[in-house]
Amino acid sequence: MEKKEVVVFGGGCFWCIEAVFKMINGVVSVRSGYAGGTDDLPTYEKVSAGGTGHIEVVRVEFDPEKVSFRELLSVFFASHDPTSIDRQGEDIGEQYRSTIFYTTPEQKKTAETTIGEINSSSPEGKPVVTEIRPLEKFHEAEEYHDDYYEKHSEAPYCRLVIDPKLKKIKEEFRDILNK
Repeated sequence: MEKKEVVVFGGGCFWCIEAVFKMINGVVSVRSGYAGGTDDLPTYEKVSAGGTGHIEVVRVEFDPEKVSFRELLSVFFASHDPTSIDRQGEDIGEQYRSTIFYTTPEQKKTAETTIGEINSSSPEGKPVVTEIRPLEKFHEAEEYHDDYYEKHSEAPYCRLVIDPKLKKIKEEFRDILNK
C-alpha cells in the first residue's frame, strides 16, 4: 500500500518547479497552484499582477517510502535560488518567493534543520531566505498550466529557463529520478 504525504513548494514560476518534481521517483502527483494569499479566488492574472499575497506553487504528493522529504528539499533548493527575495531570474515579485508550505510538524522541523545546515556550511555566502509556513489553503491553477513543459517544451521560455534546470537536476539527482 502506497503511503502518501503532501508538501507545497514555491520557488519561482510553477511551470519550472512542476517539470522538476515530475522527474522524481516516488512523486505521485504534481499540481500547479497558488498559496499564501488573501484572495479566495486567485487567478493567474491576479497573482501575476501582484498584491494578492499568493505565491506560484506546486503541490507535491509523494510516497515517503520511495523518496524522503529531505531528498525533495535537496531537489527544491537545487532547482531555484533560495537566497533571492521575491525573484527567480527575470521573474520578479512576491508571487515568485521561495517558500515551503509544510503539512506536518516533521516537515517543518526538517525544513528548518536543512536551511540551518545550508546557511552554516557557507557562512560567507548569501543566506537562504526561503520562508517556512504551514499550508492553510492550496488553490489549483487554471487547467492550461498543467503539464506546461510537456505541452510547450519547444517554446522559448521552456528552452531558455526550464531546460537548464532539468539538465542540472538530471546530473545531480540521477539516483532518485524516474527510470
